[in-house]
Amino acid sequence: MVVLLLFLIFISCRKEDKFDTSPDTRLSFSTDTVLFDTVFSTIGSSSRVFMIYNPSKERINISSIRLARGESSPFRINVDGIAATEINDLEIAAKDSAFVFVKVTIDPNQANNPLIQQDSIVFSTNGNIQDVKLVAWGQDAYFYRNGIIGSDYVFTADKPHVVYGFLAVDSLFTLTIEAGSKIHFHSGSILLVYTDATLKVNGTKENPVIFQGDRLEPYYQNIAGQWGRIWLYAGSINNEINYAIIRNGEVGIHADTTGNSPNPTLRISNSLIYNMSQTGILGQGTHLEVANCVIGNCGNRSVALTLGGKYDFRHCTIGNFWNKSFRRGAAIELNNYYFDADNNVQLRPLEMAYFGNCVIYGEKNEEITIDQHSSGGILNYRFDHCLLKTERNISDQEKFPGSIKNQNPWFKDPMMAQFQPDSTLSSAINKGNLIVHQGAFLDLSKDIDGNSRISDEAPDIGAYEFQLPEERRR
Repeated sequence: MVVLLLFLIFISCRKEDKFDTSPDTRLSFSTDTVLFDTVFSTIGSSSRVFMIYNPSKERINISSIRLARGESSPFRINVDGIAATEINDLEIAAKDSAFVFVKVTIDPNQANNPLIQQDSIVFSTNGNIQDVKLVAWGQDAYFYRNGIIGSDYVFTADKPHVVYGFLAVDSLFTLTIEAGSKIHFHSGSILLVYTDATLKVNGTKENPVIFQGDRLEPYYQNIAGQWGRIWLYAGSINNEINYAIIRNGEVGIHADTTGNSPNPTLRISNSLIYNMSQTGILGQGTHLEVANCVIGNCGNRSVALTLGGKYDFRHCTIGNFWNKSFRRGAAIELNNYYFDADNNVQLRPLEMAYFGNCVIYGEKNEEITIDQHSSGGILNYRFDHCLLKTERNISDQEKFPGSIKNQNPWFKDPMMAQFQPDSTLSSAINKGNLIVHQGAFLDLSKDIDGNSRISDEAPDIGAYEFQLPEERRR
C-alpha cells in the first residue's frame, strides 16, 4: 500500500509539472491596448491593469515579458508582484491567469515630449511573439479618441488638439476651428463631418490652422501617410476652410457628394495641401470652390474630381513632383462614371470642372487625365488662361482659352512643394486674365501670401504672384 501511494503521488507530481510546449499555443489578453487617457496639469502618473490568460489545458511558461523600449520607456510594469522592465520564466497554470499592472509617469507640460507616448509589452511563449500596446498622452493637449461631437463645438488655439482613432461631427452641428489651432492625428486617424454637419476652419495668414500627424520629431517632418483624412461625408454642408496647412496624411480633403444646401459642399481658400501619400483633394460627385490654394506632391493624384460633380478652381497651383515612390496618377484627374456593386457602369454628370489662372504641372509628360466613359455622358471642363503640362492638343479655345503648355514655371523648389515662381524666366508671370477674378467667392486681387496681383500689367498664373528678391526681403 505504501508503494502504491508513493507511485500515485509521483504520477500526480509529474502531471502537475507537464508544460504545454506547442509552438501553436498563444496567450490571450483582456485588452490589446492599454490607454492612459487622463490629461495631467502637472507631472503625473496613472496606473492600469489587464489580464494574461492561459487558454491551454496544461501549464505554460512565458519565457520573456518585457517593455519594448526598455529602460527608456515612461511605462513600468508589475506582473504578479514582480516589478521590472523585463521578467523571465513566468509560469501560469492551466486555464489560469495573471495580473499585469502598468504605470506611466509623464510631465505633460514638457513641450519637447511627443504628443503621444507609446510602447508595448512584448510576450515570448514557445517561440511566439505577442504584444499589448501602451498609449499615453505625452503633452498637455485636448485629446479625442473615437468621439462624436454632438453640439456646436470650437477648437481653440491655446493647446494642441490630438485625434486618436476618429472624431466625427454629428448631423446638424458645426465644428469651428480658431486661427492658430494645431490639429494632430495619430496613425490612420480621421476627422469626419457627417450629413448636414459643417466644418469651419478660420485660419489667417499670420495664424494658419495646421493639420498634420502626431509625430513631431524631425525625422517625420516630411513623411507622408502619417494619418488618414479630413472626410466631408456624403451630405455634409456649407464647409469652409481658409488659411489651412494640411500635410503628411493619406488624403488631404475627401469631399463626398453634395448636401441639402444651395451652397458648395466646400469653399477652400489660401491653403496648402501637400505631401499626401494618396491624394490632395478627392471630390466625389460633389461641389467645390477652390481659390488661392496650392495642392501638390501626392503619391497618386494631387486633385481627383471623380463621379461627376461641379468644380471651380481659380488661381491655384496644382503640382506633382512626388519622388518617394512610383506615382501612378496625373496631377489632376476628371471622371464621370463609376462601377456599382454588380460591376455595372453608372454615369454621373461632370457639370463643369473650371480652372482659371491655374498652374497644373509636374515631372510627367501628361499631368491631366480626362476619363470620360466610352458610352459618353456629360463631362464638361475648361482651362482658362492656365499653364499646363500636357501632351494633348489645347488649340480648342472653348476648352483652353488663353492657356499655354509645357513652358517652365521655374518653381522655387518643387520637390519640397515650394511652388513660388523663382525667376523672371517663369512662364507664369503676367499670363493670367483679370476676368477670371469676376464671380469668385473671394477677392483674388491678392495672392496666397498677400501680394498684389493688380499692381502690374496682368496677374500671374497660379497661387503666387512673382516677387523680385528685394521685394521678398521687404
